[in-house]
Amino acid sequence: MRVVATGTFDIVHPGHIRFLQEAKKLGDELIVIVAREKNVRHKPKPVIPEEQRRRVIESLKYVDRAILGDLEDMFKPIVELKPDIIALGHDQHFNEEWLTEQLRNRGVNAKIIRIEAEEKCTYCSSTKIIRRVAEIAKKRVEDFEREKLKKIKKREELPVVKK
Repeated sequence: MRVVATGTFDIVHPGHIRFLQEAKKLGDELIVIVAREKNVRHKPKPVIPEEQRRRVIESLKYVDRAILGDLEDMFKPIVELKPDIIALGHDQHFNEEWLTEQLRNRGVNAKIIRIEAEEKCTYCSSTKIIRRVAEIAKKRVEDFEREKLKKIKKREELPVVKK
């Protein structure tokens, strides 16, 4: 049984790992189609370059192979791969009925299975991770600037020693 999973996989987090782990359990072979930067329209553009995202996903033990999506036709790799199952993440924006119809029109009779989200995962979102990093970075810069000003003020308060 060949399973295909798709996603952007910008900053790999526990939600991605669980999704791919559960997708692998659905069959014998898991092939992951990593979204091309050009085709990401439903959320902010990825931070990580597409080939690097593909290599990271392919390195995961649950993944047998990872490929980049087609630049023009998102269905082209799926038609070529002929999967038995397509695994969707809980937050993937596809309407399952529409997707099934589009696949059947192209001769693909894959079963679509949506993988449920992991409960209690605070940072199972690349966007949440980026926001958190930005918050921490801002605080660290502010702390650094505050310490720098303290050092300057301390130097200004030192008595001048003349020789």
